[in-house]
Amino acid sequence: MKRRDFLKSTGAIAGAGLVSGLPSFAQAATALKFDSYVSETAGPSWIDRWFLDELTKRSNGEIAVKYYWAGSLNKVGEHLGAVRDGTSEITLIAPGYYQAELPVTRGLEWYFRMERADELQLVCRDVYANFAPLRQEWEDRHRTKVLYWTNWNYAPLVMREPITSLADIKGKKIRGYGVATDVIESLGGIAVPMAAGEVYQALERGVLDGVYGFDFVTAVAYKLHEIAPNFYDIGDGPHAPAVTVMNRRVWERLPAEQQQICTDLADELYGGKFTEIYSQVLTDYVKKALAEGAILSSLTAEQKAEAKAIVQPAQVNKWIETVAKPNGIDGVAMQQVVEEAIARHAGTGTLKRPVEIAAGL
Repeated sequence: MKRRDFLKSTGAIAGAGLVSGLPSFAQAATALKFDSYVSETAGPSWIDRWFLDELTKRSNGEIAVKYYWAGSLNKVGEHLGAVRDGTSEITLIAPGYYQAELPVTRGLEWYFRMERADELQLVCRDVYANFAPLRQEWEDRHRTKVLYWTNWNYAPLVMREPITSLADIKGKKIRGYGVATDVIESLGGIAVPMAAGEVYQALERGVLDGVYGFDFVTAVAYKLHEIAPNFYDIGDGPHAPAVTVMNRRVWERLPAEQQQICTDLADELYGGKFTEIYSQVLTDYVKKALAEGAILSSLTAEQKAEAKAIVQPAQVNKWIETVAKPNGIDGVAMQQVVEEAIARHAGTGTLKRPVEIAAGL
């Protein structure tokens, strides 16, 4: 099935978002709009849908959620302002789209520092709890309640043509997202900023040689492997923290018992549900990708070590010098909190990377 037909066929999968037998959206005591710039089949959407469906169920339908996927309510880049101002009540925020507005949060965006995506989720949770400027950025500046931290699992390097080493990346035009552009440029590629929905056609037309900073699930859901079947694990670790937030005024109007449901659901995600959901989704999408001609492989251990040495600590230092200092953020202090959280959670994660799943099939 080609991508265009695939996207049409999945358009109604989760649109209703309500549990059978419960009051409708119009009848619910609290009706909330969830606004996402990506499709319902993109990586974090599986986490968001579980949380919000459970919220409806556990509130006995007192809270109902209407889903707006793929920028159908607000366009890419508008979601932070929309949730802050109440145009939408809940939204997924990918910080890379809001680089000027989220300078503190960008201190959580990096590669080659961790191994597992479920570890990264806990690191983000801990840094949020232990670094006050990060909380102030969300709660005060953007008037939001952080429901939970999430991320985009793993982002392989996706290429039209095969590569055998880092040297093959040099001069290639590769779509980048957020700090993924740092990685591409550090490794000699040409980073091309581009919204997710434009990537397939750009690959099809040869405008791009490859894609990076596009998580595995979303890459397969968007059918990128039809044009670029070569997926490489370059040893970069988990990809792109994201956060699902609620307008703060909406949160404060919720009854205490409904706030507690949200807290309990977040704790379940942090306690293993995130890993459970993503493990199944990643396995399903690895099988789908392989069946449809994708090739999953890794750079050698030596090549991964070389890439890590090129990217880190230069990437973190760049944030400290060019983002934190101009914005009055104590970047060194924040990164100390980050390092302590990494040390606390390193080695505890179990969420396998796509290439590891493929090897076990």
